[in-house]
Amino acid sequence: MSNSKVVRLGTRASVLATTQSRTVAQALEVAAASAGVPLEVELVKVRTRGDVDPASLTRLGGVGVFAAALRETLLDGGCDLAVHSFKDLPTVPVPGLMVSAVPQREDPRDALCLSPELVARGVPGLEALPLGARVGTGSPRRCAQLLALRPDLELVDLRGNVPTRLARVVGSVVSVDGPVGASREPNLDAVVLALAGLRRLGLESYATLVLADTPERAEVTGAPLMLPAPAQGALAVETRIDVAEQLPALATALAVLDDPVTRAAATAERALMTGLQAGCAAPVGALAQMADGALRLDAVVVSPEGARQVSVREHSELAEAQTLGMRAAAALLAQGAGEVADLGATKPADGGPREPA
Repeated sequence: MSNSKVVRLGTRASVLATTQSRTVAQALEVAAASAGVPLEVELVKVRTRGDVDPASLTRLGGVGVFAAALRETLLDGGCDLAVHSFKDLPTVPVPGLMVSAVPQREDPRDALCLSPELVARGVPGLEALPLGARVGTGSPRRCAQLLALRPDLELVDLRGNVPTRLARVVGSVVSVDGPVGASREPNLDAVVLALAGLRRLGLESYATLVLADTPERAEVTGAPLMLPAPAQGALAVETRIDVAEQLPALATALAVLDDPVTRAAATAERALMTGLQAGCAAPVGALAQMADGALRLDAVVVSPEGARQVSVREHSELAEAQTLGMRAAAALLAQGAGEVADLGATKPADGGPREPA
């Protein structure tokens, strides 16, 4: 690639973040080559929480520290693009930046990962877990939906990256490339993680049961229904707004990489959150996907203890994704979503980093 244009892709240093970023980097190089504009993408590891002075992030309006660190680097010219897990990217835009590409989405569903002991006993999944089983998750949305299905479960808050969380049930985590992360003494019966993250890390074999993301799939597969987080499984590639002018080869490659259906789906799901004025800890599940030639959005708001919920299904044309999300939010609010749960709930900034999972 001696004649290639070199661009810098900002990424967090975690295993999942660098894996996602390498995948995007490779896809951009292939897209650029196919368009006749050779491109070489270098990864730039960006310091995140604990390394960054919070004062330097104030101009970003209080967004999540992981996204903020990458965005600060973009704005300062330390990198030319950044890859985010779209579900963890704040819905409020940052002046000077834009989401230039949304690659094709990985499977958005959640996965239940059981301990080897329960797997050996032939426990098929969530409904067959022992009474009072200890299940780990750091997501209020997952907690609420789990309790709606199994109110007896003991839910344990999880922190850390995907291998660290998974080790809580399996002890030693091994991917196709060998051991991943540190071993520990397992103390949970199960954890719930995003299937997308497990797949990207080569850890899908630990997914005992993939939870259903629509009532139809639940009926066909028999798996419990759990709507994913808005934009789960999707990535967002963010650049400065002048990318077409300053880096035309990169802009061309990004246009090739962008998947219109995934972008529309993520737009609808994130517009739902905007319409609900939902915080990052609001127990809201949503999934938009093509069905019978239209974009269909399923969404649910569940009370934290799982006892109450309201749901909605709306349809629109692909080009009306933003309106679709706002319409679904209005329908949920009309059903009393604001009384079902604290839609403005946010996670307390008191416990160290969490990795999207």
